Amino acid sequence: MKTETGATKTGGKLTIIVIAVLVILFLVYYSVMAMLAPLKKLNELKEKYTPEYEEAASGSRILTDSTYLSLIKEKAFLQSKINMAETDSIYLVLNLADSIASLEISGVEVHSARISFFRMSSILGKGNEYLMYSLLSGPLNIVGDYSTIRKEPLMIKMAPRDTSEYKPDIIPDTTYHEPVNYILETDIGIRIFIYQSEKILPSDRKHQYFFDLNDRLRNTWNSLKRVAILEVPEYHPFIKLVLPGADARIIYRAIPRKGQIAVYL
Repeated sequence: MKTETGATKTGGKLTIIVIAVLVILFLVYYSVMAMLAPLKKLNELKEKYTPEYEEAASGSRILTDSTYLSLIKEKAFLQSKINMAETDSIYLVLNLADSIASLEISGVEVHSARISFFRMSSILGKGNEYLMYSLLSGPLNIVGDYSTIRKEPLMIKMAPRDTSEYKPDIIPDTTYHEPVNYILETDIGIRIFIYQSEKILPSDRKHQYFFDLNDRLRNTWNSLKRVAILEVPEYHPFIKLVLPGADARIIYRAIPRKGQIAVYL
C-alpha cells in the first residue's frame, strides 16, 4: 500500500515537472518569436517601400545628409496631403514635429488641437528616416478602430414649411461622460492611439489602464495563435498621442470610418 502511494506521489511530481518544463520551453519560444516580430515587420516595409533609387545610391552620402532628408520629409508630407485633398472628404493631419493634430477638408484646416505628448515605435524613429518618408508619402487609410466612445450618426433635418412645423433643437447634454480613448487601425499596420489628457474623475486613469490592458490581451491572444502554428506574430508599429478630451472626441467623430491620415514626423 505504501509502495503504491509512493509511486503515485512520484508520478504526480514527474507530471508537474514535465508540465513546468513544457511551459518554460513554450515561453522561451514565444519570447524569441515576439522579438523577431519587429525585425520581420521592418524587413517587410523595406522590401515594399524602399525605392529603387535608394538602393542604387546605397553608400552615397546624400542619403545621410540632413538637408536632403528634410526635403524628402517635406515632399512626402505634402504629397500625402495633396492625395487626401483630392477626395473632398475630411481627413486627419498629425504634425508631430509641431505637436499639432488637425482636421482638414480639401487642404483647408477646420479644426486643430495641441498634442501634449506623443510616443512612437522605435522602427518609426531615427535610423529608418528614408524608409519612413517613403512609407508616409501617401495617406494612411483607416481600416478599423477600437474606442471607448461611439460615433454619433449625422442628423439630417428637413426645413419646416412654416412656423407651425418648427421644432426647436434639442439642447445637447454637455455634462461629462466617459473618457475618450481610441485606436485607429491603418492599412499598412501602423496603429494610432489617442488618449485624452484630462483625468477629470478618479476612475479616468483606471479606465485608460483597462483600455490598454484589453488591447494588450487582444494582441497577446492573436500572437499566441500565430506562434501555435509556428508563425512569427504580427507586429504593429504605433504612434501614441495625448490630446485634450474635447478635441480627441471631435476628431474621432469627424473623420469617416474609412478615413485617411497624413503623418509628419
